Amino acid sequence: MLTEEYSSAVADLLFEKSDEFIGIYDLVAERFTRVNQAGVRLLGFTSEEALLNDPVRSRSLRTNPLGDEHRSGLVERIMQIGYHAEEAEISRQDGQTFWGQLIISGFTAHNHPYALIRLIDQGRLHRAERELAHSIRRNEAIFSYATIGIIVCDTAGRIVSANQMADRLFGYETGELVNQTIEQLVPANVSRYHERLRQSFNAEPQVRAMGHNRDLHAQRKDGSVFPVEISLSYFRLDNELYVVAYIVDSTFKKEAERQLLAHRDHIERLNANLEQKVADRTHALMNTLEQLEQSKNELAKALAAERELGELKSRFVSLASHEFRTPLTAVLTSATLIEKYTGGDQQDKRQKHLDRIRTSVNHLNDILEEFLSVGKLEEGRIEARPGMVNIAQLVDETIASMRGMLKPDQVIQTELVGDTTVWLDPSLLRKILVNLLSNAIKYSGPGSVVWVRVTGADGQLTLAVEDQGIGISKEDQEHLFERFFRARNVMNIAGTGLGLHIVGRYVELMGGRIELRSELNQGTTVIISLPYENHPLN
Repeated sequence: MLTEEYSSAVADLLFEKSDEFIGIYDLVAERFTRVNQAGVRLLGFTSEEALLNDPVRSRSLRTNPLGDEHRSGLVERIMQIGYHAEEAEISRQDGQTFWGQLIISGFTAHNHPYALIRLIDQGRLHRAERELAHSIRRNEAIFSYATIGIIVCDTAGRIVSANQMADRLFGYETGELVNQTIEQLVPANVSRYHERLRQSFNAEPQVRAMGHNRDLHAQRKDGSVFPVEISLSYFRLDNELYVVAYIVDSTFKKEAERQLLAHRDHIERLNANLEQKVADRTHALMNTLEQLEQSKNELAKALAAERELGELKSRFVSLASHEFRTPLTAVLTSATLIEKYTGGDQQDKRQKHLDRIRTSVNHLNDILEEFLSVGKLEEGRIEARPGMVNIAQLVDETIASMRGMLKPDQVIQTELVGDTTVWLDPSLLRKILVNLLSNAIKYSGPGSVVWVRVTGADGQLTLAVEDQGIGISKEDQEHLFERFFRARNVMNIAGTGLGLHIVGRYVELMGGRIELRSELNQGTTVIISLPYENHPLN
């Protein structure tokens, strides 16, 4: 028997370690004197002290406390009998309620009556009972009203349960299948074989379909046989194995398959005949298509050439009419004004207009020269004729010939590095430099610097013309070497749009390559690379 010292320690241990509400209730003072931590948490209090100081929960756990008469009667009964149990609605500190089972045991300590109160939360039990009931109803509904037949058998093959669809499939009254053997639903000629299969399944049960590519048949109560599809599963209950069979009448499916096979054979015969006809007609059609494709390609090429020619004619007429009109107008105006300056002292005025006429005529010559150059290039009448070229001399002469085009305070700077004597076509090289310098001067403002940088080394001549002009947008750079193309930001500046196209063709004739770098309002640099020899061939 435990001593008083051990009894107290054991009681405290059981009191605090319990996961249920345990409280000690003073039956005279009608209030709790102790509540364990599980009880404090269950009622939603932060501490035992807070619960014991609560004026309501420290006296009663019920949502609706008992009246004085009922409470006195309950206390008297506990003191006399020593035990009371009931279910009651309990309130937590936050006002939420739950149903709990109160188990009250009376005891006396130091001649004073107390009660040990246990409170068991019935909420989880009620929820589990509801969920179980719902689950049972759901399973019963699934089993009873399934659209396929379901039969449950024990290991001896005795049917222990069958749903309504199974009864209808096999022609039995409701509940009549129970206690029948499963072999009664199998055709007589395979009954013994089915028994062996059943025993084999009992030995190693697994979820699977029956038949393995064989046709299965079942037997109705009236002895008639019909095709079926069957799947098996199993479960264990109280260590007993039960087999579940899911049965589908496949009569309509089999008939549909038979008709489908018949239709397939008929269609295959039709397809064979049709394929032969298609093959014959396809051969004839392919010959016709080849002729049409050839005609289409020829027509497309002709249309493309016609379209390109039309566009070029239109752009040429528009450009020529605009570019010719300006210098011709200047010539006509100057000639008219010269007639008015008849005095000998007006020579300077006449000279001014004569210079304008000369400049306009030169401009017209330049335009015609560009048009003629394009024509010759298109006809293949221009060839590269290499000769000995003094690069420094050619650059100086070309720059000198173009100083008349320079705007106020505009200058051309040069930088030559490496080989100065090379074997290239001097005429094409000069025309390339003239074209590039003309563009650089034309599209740069007064006071700007145009750089000409030439480097000759390792058989490669690099000519770069750099300006500080208006630049070219990224979109327009893609089309700069096309005939008659002009960037959108130079429409108000005279030009034919042929210069860079001609330069590109000249570079191509000389076996070189051309590169353009430009940004709007930041200037443009055109870089030409030409292969050369530094001595003539003997």
